[in-house]
Amino acid sequence: MADAIRIGVIGTGVFGISHLRVFKQAQNEGRTVLVAACSSGRDPARDQERRDEFGIPIYTDWREMLDKESLDAVTIVTPDHLHQEMTIEAANRGLHVLVEKPLDVTSAGCQAIVDACKANGAFLQVDFHKRYDPYHLALERQCNDGTLGEVLYGYVHMEDKIVVPRDWFPHWAGSTSPAWFLGVHFYDLVRWCIKKEATRVYATGQKNKLAAANIDTYDAIQAKVEFEGGTSVFFDTGWVLPDTFEAIVNQSIRLVGTEGFAEVDSQNRGMEAASYKDGMRTYNEAFMREEEDKHGNVVYRGYGYESILDFVDNLEFLQEGGTIDQLQGRYPGGEDALEVTRIAEAVHQSIDSGSIVTLR
Repeated sequence: MADAIRIGVIGTGVFGISHLRVFKQAQNEGRTVLVAACSSGRDPARDQERRDEFGIPIYTDWREMLDKESLDAVTIVTPDHLHQEMTIEAANRGLHVLVEKPLDVTSAGCQAIVDACKANGAFLQVDFHKRYDPYHLALERQCNDGTLGEVLYGYVHMEDKIVVPRDWFPHWAGSTSPAWFLGVHFYDLVRWCIKKEATRVYATGQKNKLAAANIDTYDAIQAKVEFEGGTSVFFDTGWVLPDTFEAIVNQSIRLVGTEGFAEVDSQNRGMEAASYKDGMRTYNEAFMREEEDKHGNVVYRGYGYESILDFVDNLEFLQEGGTIDQLQGRYPGGEDALEVTRIAEAVHQSIDSGSIVTLR
């Protein structure tokens, strides 16, 4: 049996906690050892909560963690613009890496990461978790088994409540945008479903509400992306929905082909509830949920956790003698992330120039 994989997590916030939970759960199963984590150091009380919950040291300097701890892999769950330096340093130390999307905010940065991982034999995976949604898996099958025929056009929207940039990430929301934070999810999903790359982009955006709150970023971005063969998909992204909206995110995808169409309402999966405590709410239990096993232990289920656990599955495959080449096409990797970043870059270039941007 292969040795348990020794993992460190860089980033312990809103999304980092999910990584910690997954690896702690895998540790309970003898698959991983959650060795340590690193935070920004801005919230000492939260750092102590993480120490207490997971029983691990919490560093505030990621290089110190890499220097002092014996690791096989790290996951990087930090603001987008910090990914490049951390990932390349980890790869140069021979560590396998899982990075939250987007891999980097420049295509040159993505290429540098990909090159560093290849040069050091490091496995690189990017957490595009929408590929793991069972509804999206069905959509991908229909796009490729002939059910929809040739996909002609489509429409995507993904919109967060304003609580996300205003309250969750006020310290770095001005360094990103709805295209980077939200759009990359669906840029990747569409290209994975239709197996085509983007060729041209035209986009517009608006700065209003968040700018008035001293957060210098776009409220919303609209992008028309053409793919190889002429497929055209509109992507509407924004993060200024009111606090009273019934879920954190409103989202859906619709693809139309020569033989049929498919739609996924990714926000309202069919469960609605109202209470004096929570108000009106909808629930996506497929994404992330807590359950108790038969022994009364808390376990974490859903595709938001499964996409992280897939990293462990892939590292175990490599431990057992498999190769990175054998895994190609079976997970979202660096080349996928590079193509997604090219789209997001083109979106912003088009907004700035007011013109169509040609990718290939």
